[in-house]
Amino acid sequence: MPGAVIIGAGPGIGRAVARRFAREGLPVALVARSQATLKATVDAVAPTGVQVLALSADAADETSLRAALDEAAAELGAPEVVVYNAAIIRPDGPGDLTVREHLDAWAVNVVGALTAAAHVAPGMAARGRGTFLITGGMPEPKREYVSLSLGKAGVRTLVELLDQEYGPSGVHVASVTVAGPVAPGTAFDPDDIAEHYWHLHTQPRDAWDREVVHDGS
Repeated sequence: MPGAVIIGAGPGIGRAVARRFAREGLPVALVARSQATLKATVDAVAPTGVQVLALSADAADETSLRAALDEAAAELGAPEVVVYNAAIIRPDGPGDLTVREHLDAWAVNVVGALTAAAHVAPGMAARGRGTFLITGGMPEPKREYVSLSLGKAGVRTLVELLDQEYGPSGVHVASVTVAGPVAPGTAFDPDDIAEHYWHLHTQPRDAWDREVVHDGS
């Protein structure tokens, strides 16, 4: 059975989304930089009994990210859904970061999502189905989170562009915008947020949303 690929499969949303799709019986490919992160997520998903594939890759490294996506497709089949959840989340004000640091953040927060979409969405379009979801955030920009605010604004635009390119061919492109700090047991519990990803993936085409905002209400 074609499954799900979670890029940025660390603690919090990535892990919760992986568990959510696995509970529906989809095999899951997990992509993260750290072996320790991958092992913890594999352990969290394993009780569902589905096939789990752990792949080490840096979302900002085009070569390693594309290689991971190719390996996932070779092992599990062309994915039904790809979730891009990688991000650099840190406080920084205007002028705090160097140009290089801003470019590094942009590479993870936006360009990695574009790389992944450009790699998998054409195949989805050729098959006439598929879902590509991106974790958004910062519905209002904050001066104390400059690089993240810029990145999430970029993600919102990227979703629109990808929808224009691939939506007419049957690829559902959307974002889940998380409007607060993620923590278990709060209004921003990752398991609650993960429900939005499953909902978007299973929406009928005539009811597609391009963005769902989780505001804790």
